[in-house]
Amino acid sequence: MKTACVLCLVILMSGFSSAQKLKESEVPEAVKNAFHQKFSGAKEVKWSKESAAEFEAEFEVGEQEQSATFDNTGKWTGTETEIKKSELPATVQATISKEFSGYKIDEAEKAESPDKDSFYEVELKNGKLKYEVQLSGDGKVIRKEEMKGKKEKTKKSN
Repeated sequence: MKTACVLCLVILMSGFSSAQKLKESEVPEAVKNAFHQKFSGAKEVKWSKESAAEFEAEFEVGEQEQSATFDNTGKWTGTETEIKKSELPATVQATISKEFSGYKIDEAEKAESPDKDSFYEVELKNGKLKYEVQLSGDGKVIRKEEMKGKKEKTKKSN
């Protein structure tokens, strides 16, 4: 009986492991209000529920694509802004050239949060190999993940 209950719990939780698309009417008022206050010029907003206590809005401000996350009380927890490859700091570009020689930048984003220094996230590709790499503003690799379809291998740097 205990095993059956644990199995049911695992099955239920696995259904919530990926982001669930939401209608704006399904987003808590506190989250919507905080979002509209912080991103008043946002257009084409698409909502999703990342976890039981985290909501994400994907949107555009001007020509820039962004995403922002909020907890269920409306507290802003982070923003990612798509940037041009040329907008990456020289230190970040130098690290990519040195440590990922032969890789091309597929996508670049600047990430910000209230409790961490901003950092950059890039998708790098070399043939069939693809990595998602986070780098600090001074070019230090914070984290890298090898992307393999839906499976990812996480490798943290020291």
